[in-house]
Amino acid sequence: MAAEQPDLVRNIRREAARLGFAAIGFSAPQKQATAIERYEQMIREKRHGDMTFLEKHLQERAKPEILLPGLKTIISTAISYNHHLDTVSGKPKISRYALAGDYHVIIRSKLEELGNFLKTLFDEPLKTAVAVDSSPVLEKAWAEQSGIGRTGKNTLLIVPSAGSYIFLGELLIDREITDMKPPLPYPCGGCSACMENCPTGALAEAGKLDATKCISYLTIELKREFTPVEAEMIGENLFGCDRCQEVCPYNMQALVKAEKSFYQNRNLLDITTESILNLTKSGFSDLFSDTPVYRIGLRRLKRNARAVAENISGRKKAQ
Repeated sequence: MAAEQPDLVRNIRREAARLGFAAIGFSAPQKQATAIERYEQMIREKRHGDMTFLEKHLQERAKPEILLPGLKTIISTAISYNHHLDTVSGKPKISRYALAGDYHVIIRSKLEELGNFLKTLFDEPLKTAVAVDSSPVLEKAWAEQSGIGRTGKNTLLIVPSAGSYIFLGELLIDREITDMKPPLPYPCGGCSACMENCPTGALAEAGKLDATKCISYLTIELKREFTPVEAEMIGENLFGCDRCQEVCPYNMQALVKAEKSFYQNRNLLDITTESILNLTKSGFSDLFSDTPVYRIGLRRLKRNARAVAENISGRKKAQ
């Protein structure tokens, strides 16, 4: 016989904490009309740039039960990668999340382990499905509904105890868990530090990102060569950009720090543009195969390195 709901929830939360999750919440698969409308507006306004994959699977985003027939509960999780990082001007920068192992693999493994644990709590067979980032799930909307965080002006989910340096993941199950929490209050108030400090103006409006101006998009998702303007826009950022998170008070005051699976790979902290430009395919694989950087390939990484080298050189000449 399955445990009573309070004991069930307590056991799930305890196991999630053991696995390193900073937050976990539960929500029923209700219609996310507002989130769907905002998502479709982003597509209509072409703020997603060349990320045409975002135009696909709209039906699954609107109806997660397609991913798991019989869906009763969406379990939202957050795990921190908030580690201290000393940034040095004049050196190429790699976003914090990419300085460790591939989060898709790590979080999927943890969610599968959590799912296996849940199966021991029910008498009848439990059906589960795991979603991590690349799955067509409205992650932030479900996380908000579950009460673990709220989306800030920088469009990222903020978990009060952990900030926004987090990865989200979902476990879909065909059992009802009645531990629904009310949504958290809006976190930003009068603070607009992220918008004021975005170096390219990608956050011209609160909660609305223009990906075509975002350094993370330019260095990670854009597949073609840069225009001269785009090359200058990325500054010293070799892969991704953390500026809107670096200035967020929630990240400065976060109580929860990086889960051990996301500790930094020290070999990536001292990377230079010269070493990137001299990399062979095998050298690239040796250095990045276990990190998110690997998916953009050596050609695009060298494209980024050429632009960063030029930007660093130009700034030194101007001094």
